[in-house]
Amino acid sequence: MANQSYEVKINGSGIHEMNALIGAVKGIVCLAKQKSCRQRWNIRPSEMSINTLNPIRAIVDGMKLTPNPEKPMIALSIGDPTVFGNLPTDDKVLQAMKDAIDSNKYNGYAPSVGYQKSREVVANFYSCPEAPLEAEDVLLTSGCSQAIDLAITVLCNPGDNILVPCPGFSLYKTLAVSLGIQVKLYTLLPEKSWEIDLQHMESLIDDRTTCLIVNNPSNPCGSVYSKEHLQNILSGEPCSPPGHSCVLYLHDQVFPGCTYQSMASLSSDVPILACGGLAKRWLVPGWRLGWILIHDKNQIFGKEIRQGLVKLSQRILGACTIVQGAIESILNDTPQEFYHRTISFLESNSEICYSELSTVPGLTPVMPSGAMYLMVGIAMEHFPEFQNDVQFTERLVTEQSVFCLPATAFEYPNYFRIVVTVPEEMMVEACTRIREFCQRHYRTCSQDSNELDQ
Repeated sequence: MANQSYEVKINGSGIHEMNALIGAVKGIVCLAKQKSCRQRWNIRPSEMSINTLNPIRAIVDGMKLTPNPEKPMIALSIGDPTVFGNLPTDDKVLQAMKDAIDSNKYNGYAPSVGYQKSREVVANFYSCPEAPLEAEDVLLTSGCSQAIDLAITVLCNPGDNILVPCPGFSLYKTLAVSLGIQVKLYTLLPEKSWEIDLQHMESLIDDRTTCLIVNNPSNPCGSVYSKEHLQNILSGEPCSPPGHSCVLYLHDQVFPGCTYQSMASLSSDVPILACGGLAKRWLVPGWRLGWILIHDKNQIFGKEIRQGLVKLSQRILGACTIVQGAIESILNDTPQEFYHRTISFLESNSEICYSELSTVPGLTPVMPSGAMYLMVGIAMEHFPEFQNDVQFTERLVTEQSVFCLPATAFEYPNYFRIVVTVPEEMMVEACTRIREFCQRHYRTCSQDSNELDQ
């Protein structure tokens, strides 16, 4: 031991060199630990989160929305009928919720597919001789959005593709793309009240097409398809075997004089997952109760699809138990006068909007037949100051404090969507401001030529 101790001191600077060496080693170890630490904490978001995009949010968040301070804001962009307070739900609906709370029966967990009694109630409400339903054909969900999510997820694998209307509700694409499912957009025809271009839709089909989405009544168009058109859809190639099926998203609001025809009631063999909910018809979107109705007369879905839906529903216990407890009274006791009053109001506002904007140069509104939306075409060649519908609607906010949703959000440029749930006097005022805006910026082709010559 003594010899070893003396060896260290042979060179006077040896101890310093040893200390330096030890320090260097410690530094290397520390750097290695830091590097290892950085590698170990390299947390990355999932592919699903990266691929998830809400087109409406992406567009609206990127817009420069600065309202005119001299004019109160009129938002015609929000698809929530409760915003302005002029469309309350019925007292019977509210009482049903109060009774469910007071009963103390619905404070715990429910089965993932919903209470059996609540499923029976929904089945009985929508069942008809042409499309009978039982409780086992119903899954209760957290709003219609979850119903659509489950329907797409149970039918499709990554690499598959689905056929989606254009313009159409942006959630379809948001859900599908996040799951690695390709979205193919089939065209709707405004000159035919937004009927489906069947030839175009059929041209999109390949061996990986697993699902056709039909939105009737439509968001954002407000269209309601005729019995004949629905039959043409069902008899076309998208609904032919092997492997194609329908997802039907219900809005449940049709104007008087228009007949709503359930697609399931017309289908003799095509299996259908019909998605709906309380939100729009009962004017309670925040209550988050939706459903999937399984229409499968010939057992084409088989046990696997039904079991798949049950398994997927178990990921999140979705539908609110209190609303489930109230659903029987909501569906059975809501007076017909409530539905009639709501629909009549929406029709009246739609007629006001259509009538006013039909005489505005450069605009082409399309009269809806249901739902709470109206689409308006923009002849962009007559508004040369703006490159697209986004800039058009952006400036409309700046000058007139009227916000309409640009239809680019629905992948249908040069249109904008109006929600017709605002109070009547606000709808009239909004149309007046839109007219003033268009009159200010409208240019005829001859004006454009003269300005270019100058």
